[in-house]
Amino acid sequence: MNTVKTVRELRAAVARARSEGKRIGFVPTMGNLHSGHVALITKATQRVDFVVASIFVNPLQFGAGEDLDKYPRTLAADQEKLLQAGCHLLFAPTVEEMYPDGMAGQTRVSVPQLSEGLCGASRPGHFEGVATVVSKLFNMIQPDLAIFGQKDFQQLAVIRALVHDLNMPIQIIGEPTVRAADGLALSSRNGFLSEEQRAIAPEVYRTLTHIAAAIKQGERDYPTLINEQIKQLEAAGLRADYLEIRHALTLRPATAEDRDLVILVAAFLGTTRLIDNLHLNLDAPA
Repeated sequence: MNTVKTVRELRAAVARARSEGKRIGFVPTMGNLHSGHVALITKATQRVDFVVASIFVNPLQFGAGEDLDKYPRTLAADQEKLLQAGCHLLFAPTVEEMYPDGMAGQTRVSVPQLSEGLCGASRPGHFEGVATVVSKLFNMIQPDLAIFGQKDFQQLAVIRALVHDLNMPIQIIGEPTVRAADGLALSSRNGFLSEEQRAIAPEVYRTLTHIAAAIKQGERDYPTLINEQIKQLEAAGLRADYLEIRHALTLRPATAEDRDLVILVAAFLGTTRLIDNLHLNLDAPA
């Protein structure tokens, strides 16, 4: 696996692979990799001939008071994991390489509607930062396909819309969330949890599964169901940022008639913000 740090080197390496007739796959990350990231790389190796990963902690998607400065940078360990997973090329640029003219005047990419509410309400400007950096990376690499984890469900919806609306010839693949044995979704931010908090954290996924089970059993009073589960989260020691049932494709608030649902949650455990979701298609075979 080669590691490059400049756009020029990245484009040259991808051009060589493409000249050899190879299909290009791309997995963008912010580093501090775990088994969930490795699963994305593994999936990419099964679909394409040449896998590119990026590691870039993007300042544009962090708001004031968020954890940009303390976000873990673990490049050497990440390189080893990528190598073992079969990655061919790692792009690990600096902020100056990604934003050579600074960020203040940087052209921004905005995806309306899907970026609003949920994490978009809690983190103003976050999805604009995500859409902008992903657009830049897509233009630099021009992959045939790109793979994202479904844990960031709203982000995946934003990226699908971005690719569709801007006519980018890129197949977007969403991979199921990878979980610890107790159900907690794997996340780089789990490393911020104390031992006591880590024992509480699986309550987030338990909440999702409880709501899903109630809906499957016919419950359609979503506001009452949500309020009850917020109280359960708070009783366990978490502070709910949001807990919502949405239509899985449009992300609009779900109605009792909707059949394709996603239950989404963000909750604070101390200062660590955990997100998770559960997709529920009521028309799918049992």
